[in-house]
Amino acid sequence: MLATAAGLALSLAACGGDDDDPFEDGDGGGSTATDGGGGGGDLTVGGANFTEMVIMQEMYAALLEDAGYTVDIQSVANREIYEPALESGEIDVVPEYLATFAEFLNGAVNGPDAPSTAPIATSDATETVDAARPLAEERGLTILDPAEAASQNAFAVSQEFADENNLTTLSDLAALGQPITLAAVEECPDRPFCEPGLESVYGLDIVDPPLATGFSTSETKTAVQRGDAQLGLVGTTDGTLDQFGLVVLEDDKGLQAADNLVPVVNTESAGDPAIADALNQLAAVLTTDDLATLNAQVDAERQQAPDVARAYLEDKGLL
Repeated sequence: MLATAAGLALSLAACGGDDDDPFEDGDGGGSTATDGGGGGGDLTVGGANFTEMVIMQEMYAALLEDAGYTVDIQSVANREIYEPALESGEIDVVPEYLATFAEFLNGAVNGPDAPSTAPIATSDATETVDAARPLAEERGLTILDPAEAASQNAFAVSQEFADENNLTTLSDLAALGQPITLAAVEECPDRPFCEPGLESVYGLDIVDPPLATGFSTSETKTAVQRGDAQLGLVGTTDGTLDQFGLVVLEDDKGLQAADNLVPVVNTESAGDPAIADALNQLAAVLTTDDLATLNAQVDAERQQAPDVARAYLEDKGLL
């Protein structure tokens, strides 16, 4: 579930699927909205088929329909399926994670070793989008404005442990000077944004090996809740942390790259400025806390993603 195609971060990614190409029957994409006139034509919004991405796709679709487009949604298994379709124009718009997509482009344009030997993503969203846009242009893509909302790795402790030790940041945790048991993915000791980063950037003393409980799973959160681990690898947009009595410690030294939510469009099929105007509205309003709340409404409260997306946009005055 981690790092998607680029292997950059221990971040959200889609589940596996079958090998059939969902676009080969020609039903998706082929937008006619290319002439810059605004407010018309057919568009296909695509992307991965897990909760957060489905919510984002529904928000994009609602904004584009409000701008006068006819929109179809094609959710598929993973980036390896939807990204080629985006480049070909079979789909027109996808929500992406900025840093992860930047390194995906880095690998595609500069070679598969580039993300590890010459990474372009940083913890700063502006720097990352500036570095990624020229690579996207080479692939016939345009990266629009990133939202404040960032879905990336985070490390959580129990609220009780935080209160007892006056912890708000990872630096605060390191200052305790005690060994820390970490609940995380099995690959954590080998991933630069997990155990190695916690040790090299923050100076944490991680008990080796970490508990192999997964990324933001119930097992990870329960381990921290029960005190089997002091620290757990979770996602910044996990909407269930409160249920486990957990709180995220601030990544105050910028260990994690800027995986802000960002629209990416096919330049030829979706280059209409009205499309950018519609989608860029989210950049000014969507926060990480907002996205965590939306995820919880779908995953924990069992609300429907289209209803959750539309209600949020209406509440923010975007519809």
